[in-house]
Amino acid sequence: MKNILSVILILNLNFINSQELIIGQKTVEPGIVFIFEGAIKDHVMPSKMHLSENETNIHIEARVNWDNSDTPAGTPTGGFVAYLHITAKVTNQETGLSTFIDLLPHINLIDNYHYARNISLPGKVDDLYSVEFNVLPPTSIELSLHKDWSENYGNRLMNEHSFFYENVNFEEIANASRN
Repeated sequence: MKNILSVILILNLNFINSQELIIGQKTVEPGIVFIFEGAIKDHVMPSKMHLSENETNIHIEARVNWDNSDTPAGTPTGGFVAYLHITAKVTNQETGLSTFIDLLPHINLIDNYHYARNISLPGKVDDLYSVEFNVLPPTSIELSLHKDWSENYGNRLMNEHSFFYENVNFEEIANASRN
């Protein structure tokens, strides 16, 4: 009985720590999957580059990985897609106030590598928000391309993309805690 209660407790803690709001999901050429999420705010280091938990409402994320099929040869299935430039603009649909943030690479034991930042919502946690994610491919300074890639996929990793979502309710995530 004690072992069963321990397993239930561990599963509940894992659920609490992994609670996330899926804002949207999209797959783009050449087989890159974007999953946009609102997650529970967290302590992120180095602290000089990130807002502290008590100054924020949510952790906004973009999980960006290679798809499980229809990807370029040699692609690690499910592997992290690095060197992207991702921004998020969160707008309060009632007041028009917005927050704009660059998402930076992070690593944790739940999602592994992802792009994210802690943010303060531009309004009340129970307001509705629109969220726009803009994704730019790596520049030639950050990522070099071999001839075989260029011949098959062009002179960049991927094209620029914008993703827009409305009526996002962050209330449950904003009121949750990892501790």
